[in-house]
Amino acid sequence: MSDKPRLWGWTLIFTTSATLVCCAIPIALVAMGMGATVAAMVSTAPWLITLSLYKGWMFGLSGALIATAAWAIYRPGRVCPADPELAAACESAYKWNKRFILASAVMWCAGFFAAYGLVYLA
Repeated sequence: MSDKPRLWGWTLIFTTSATLVCCAIPIALVAMGMGATVAAMVSTAPWLITLSLYKGWMFGLSGALIATAAWAIYRPGRVCPADPELAAACESAYKWNKRFILASAVMWCAGFFAAYGLVYLA
């Protein structure tokens, strides 16, 4: 039962990390004057160009995943089993899932700001 919450957490971390790698980090590096670093990243990992072409979809999908996971964790009526061992595992998974969602939401917001907000500030 605790594998499923961990899968949600790792899926969230992976998708929000992908938005950072494809869109936020290159934009932030260029804004700081490190264009050569971005060129080296793209030559080493050319799939970054494909990801950045679809950054709207990336942010939309990862935002939807975060919202769905947040609903699943914070929904009303969530209860843990009565068995003490299962209840302890449920509470532990609940705490970790809250941490994963918070970390994912922070990364998503940072990536969204870097990908869309920095353009207007620069």
